[in-house]
Amino acid sequence: MNTSELKLDIIQKITELKEVRVIEEIKKLLDFELNDIYELSESQKNRVAEAREEYTNGNFLNEEEADKEIDQWLNEK
Repeated sequence: MNTSELKLDIIQKITELKEVRVIEEIKKLLDFELNDIYELSESQKNRVAEAREEYTNGNFLNEEEADKEIDQWLNEK
């Protein structure tokens, strides 16, 4: 399916929607996609700065270590 066909298919499906909640969610998604710049909140900026500092200080996991921690966490649940 090419881009034009895909767009027409989506338009058709949207026009058939009955539930307002779904339409509102689609609008949110489209609004988010159309914004060129995503602004981080102050808390998000602070967390990014903290994460960069942790990385600079060598405080991070490699893939193998992360997989091991995830497996342990999943086995606890």
